[in-house]
Amino acid sequence: MTASDEADLEQLRRLLEQSERIVLFTGAGISTESGIPDFRSPGGLWSRMKPIMFDDFISSEAIRQESWRRRFSGERTLEDAEPNRGHRAIAHLVDQGKALAVITQNVDNLHQRSGIPADKVIELHGNAHHATCLTCGIRYELEDLRAQFETTGSVAPCSACSGIIKTATISFGQAMPEDEMRRAEEATFACDLFMAIGSSLQVYPAAGFPRLAAERGVPMIILNREPTPQDHLATLVLQREIGDTLGMALGIN
Repeated sequence: MTASDEADLEQLRRLLEQSERIVLFTGAGISTESGIPDFRSPGGLWSRMKPIMFDDFISSEAIRQESWRRRFSGERTLEDAEPNRGHRAIAHLVDQGKALAVITQNVDNLHQRSGIPADKVIELHGNAHHATCLTCGIRYELEDLRAQFETTGSVAPCSACSGIIKTATISFGQAMPEDEMRRAEEATFACDLFMAIGSSLQVYPAAGFPRLAAERGVPMIILNREPTPQDHLATLVLQREIGDTLGMALGIN
């Protein structure tokens, strides 16, 4: 590690130690270290397979079943992924009482599996580990739907109201969840340090939260392997591996 790297790591430690109301904002980069691909990157899923728009999902039974086929085919990447050193480091900050919230663009449930209470995780893009009826809101477990799909070749409408069942993620063209957006904004206004981790900071409206923090004069840290459009707003920019950097800063294996 170079002297510059050591200095950056020490500044990271100091900022984390001095803060008591931290907001952690995470993107796909933290979960690639758990083997989950970044769908938006070149070579990622969306560069090989056109995403299904929300309106198309709603209007076409055939497209809905194609969406389920994609979800249940191939490797069980999401199901088999485990929290990594970066997730554990964030969970440590939450456990210490230093973090107000974890705002995440990820849908993989790894923050909850790392031990963070669900009410501390604000999922801007939903959660891929269960499904809901879009009409009555009843929850469906994916393993039950997988068994149904493998047996019948389709996922049936809601058993309670005959509404459309969809994974509990936010699709392209779907409105952002109002409650989560409100909670994320409230946390951003209340924080004394904002740390963006593994996000390209290009996907809005989610990327508006780190910008809002910086414009309020709150110190902002960006930890990402590649440059972001908001690097000029940050107090500290670290272009490094996420798990190792957080683990070293907090003494987490």
